[in-house]
Amino acid sequence: MSSTERSEAEQVAAVFPGPDDEPRYAIYYSPPAGHPLTRAAVHWLGRDAFRTARGSLAPEIHDEARSVTTEPRRYGFHATLKAPFRLAAGRHIDELEETLSRFAAACRPCPIGRFRIDLISGFFALVPVKPLPMLRAFASTIVDAFDPFRAPLNETELQRRLSHRLDDIETTHLVRWGYPYVFDRFRFHMTLTDKLPSGMQSRVRHRLDKLFGALTTDDYAIDALTLFEQARPGADFVVRSRFELKRGA
Repeated sequence: MSSTERSEAEQVAAVFPGPDDEPRYAIYYSPPAGHPLTRAAVHWLGRDAFRTARGSLAPEIHDEARSVTTEPRRYGFHATLKAPFRLAAGRHIDELEETLSRFAAACRPCPIGRFRIDLISGFFALVPVKPLPMLRAFASTIVDAFDPFRAPLNETELQRRLSHRLDDIETTHLVRWGYPYVFDRFRFHMTLTDKLPSGMQSRVRHRLDKLFGALTTDDYAIDALTLFEQARPGADFVVRSRFELKRGA
């Protein structure tokens, strides 16, 4: 960590100390529970975020998939629109859900288009075939609109984020917005694996192509906002509620 990063980390931690055991919430894109893409992800990850029961891994999960999906399994199949956050002081989850409902009712679906399987910094993810400025703008609007609900990062959260290699812009985004990959650094993606050693990548890609390949040619859109909840640090994220976007004229 650079001296600049340490300075910013120490400054934020001193001003915004906070408990480490509060629930966290995130605003994600996810297809519906019964969608073929969701079912394929459940088969691959071994967990269904739409199920509130936190049972063991699905018995059919392949041993290799089990070993390379630790992080995406815990977070659930999704694309991040507003990264996980604790609620700000004075805010309540019912208020967040009411605001999400009104926001979604006022927004038309946002096109994503077709997906492709891509390697991003060593992990595989589903990403749009074509970059869409409208998609980045929509995500940016969500980051800004729901930031009043976000508690400032506490020291644990900040240090965890700063343990990754961030440039100056990403560090600034982290301190201001609680997440480094927003606005100009946003990249829509649905994570499928942990970071993999190069020797595993070809074999894992082959498995992903077999499972997801036929589903990537559909035309996707963000047609709902899904609120995920993590009850406590280290727990699995599960779907709490889902809000459909406005349809029609």
